[in-house]
Amino acid sequence: MTRIESKKVEINKPASELLVFLEDMNNFKQLLPEGRISDWQSDGKSCSFKVQGAATIGLEVAGSDGPDHLRLKATDRSPFPFTLDVRLDEQGGVTTAWQEFNADLNPFIKMMVEKPLKNLFDHIAERMKEIHG
Repeated sequence: MTRIESKKVEINKPASELLVFLEDMNNFKQLLPEGRISDWQSDGKSCSFKVQGAATIGLEVAGSDGPDHLRLKATDRSPFPFTLDVRLDEQGGVTTAWQEFNADLNPFIKMMVEKPLKNLFDHIAERMKEIHG
């Protein structure tokens, strides 16, 4: 199992408010790197997009466990099955946010995608912080 964890960022908002934003997949585009994404589509519960120089990725909301966890999973538009868990740890109105990617990748695919995915997830974490302060 390949596991990639993004950096952790602190956001001055309650976890419940961040979860509402993240559960609407229309908002996910705001978290992606501008100029590197094309073919964006979203229906609110799922989205798909093409990453420049890489494959098309499809994501859909797979559920949440309270205000501190949102699970997204790959759709059939993605090149391989995976889950992306968004973790929200709130302490006194400040939320630490990060993502955990899990996929069963063969060693060759892992070698190709590990660094670009880590960079993408770190970017998403930074954008969450920029958008929500």
